[in-house]
Amino acid sequence: MTGGRDILHKMKEKACFMASMPDSPDTRGKGGASKRITHGSHLVKGKSNHAMEDCLVCEFKQVHNNDLGLFAIYDGHMGHDVANYLQTHLFNNILNEHDVWTDTVNATRRAYHSTDKDILAKAFELGKGGSTAVTAMLINSQTLIVANVGDSRAVISKKGVAEQLSVDHEPNKEREIIESKGGFVSNIPGDVPRVDGQLAVARAFGDKSLKRHLSSDPDVAIELIDNDVDLIILASDGLWKVMSNQEAVDCIKNMKDAKAAAKHLSEVAIARKSKDDISCIVVKFQ
Repeated sequence: MTGGRDILHKMKEKACFMASMPDSPDTRGKGGASKRITHGSHLVKGKSNHAMEDCLVCEFKQVHNNDLGLFAIYDGHMGHDVANYLQTHLFNNILNEHDVWTDTVNATRRAYHSTDKDILAKAFELGKGGSTAVTAMLINSQTLIVANVGDSRAVISKKGVAEQLSVDHEPNKEREIIESKGGFVSNIPGDVPRVDGQLAVARAFGDKSLKRHLSSDPDVAIELIDNDVDLIILASDGLWKVMSNQEAVDCIKNMKDAKAAAKHLSEVAIARKSKDDISCIVVKFQ
C-alpha cells in the first residue's frame, strides 16, 4: 500500500508541474483592434523538505464565442492536493455559473464559495490542508476579472507603473473578524502573524480544522484593458516576500518573451534568498 500511495503522490505532483507548460503566443482581439498577447509561466520548488505545493493555470480557450485567457496561481499548504483540485475545478465552476457573462463578479464569488464547500466535503480524500488562490480571467482581450483569497497576488502594469489588483489577506488586517468568530491571531516574535497560531493568511480554500475562523470570500476586481496596459504578473508569495510590485514590473518591462520574463522573476527571487515555492505567470500586451 505504501508503494501505491507514493506513486499517486508523484502523479499529483507531476500534474502541478505539467500545468506550468506555457501555451504558444496568441493574438486575441475584437472589432479589428487586436493586440498581440503572449503568456508564459515558471515554477520553482522551494528549499523546504516537503514536495512542491504550487499549481497554476496558464492558457487561452474559446467558450461560447468568447476568447478567454485563464490564469491562476494556487499556493497549497500542508500538501498540494487542494491546489491540484483548484487547478482542475475552479475555472470550470466559474464558467458553469448561469450568469457568468452578465454578472461575472458575483458569479466568480459564488464559484469560489461552492468550490470551497466541495473541498471541505472531500476533506477525507484531499486531506486537512488548503490553498490560497489568485485567478485572472481575460475576456476578449478587453476585460480582466481578478479574484483572490490569501496572499498570492496579481499586479498590472500601465505604462510601466505597477498597480496591485488583488488583496493580501493578512491575519492582522482581519483580526477583528477572526476574533468575532472565536479565533485568535498569534504574534510570536520571530514569526509571522498566524490564524489560531497556525496559518499565515486570513482567507483560503480548505483548511477544515480552521474553517470556523477562516474565510474563503474572495476580493474581486474588474480592470478594463486599454492601450496603457503593458503586462500582468500573477505569482505566489514566494516572489512577493522578496520583491515589491514595482520592482517586479521593472525587472521584466523590457523583456518581450513572457515565458522568459516569468523565469527571470523567479530567478531574481531565488537570488534574493526566497526559500518558498515560487510560481509565476506573465502576460504581455504588445
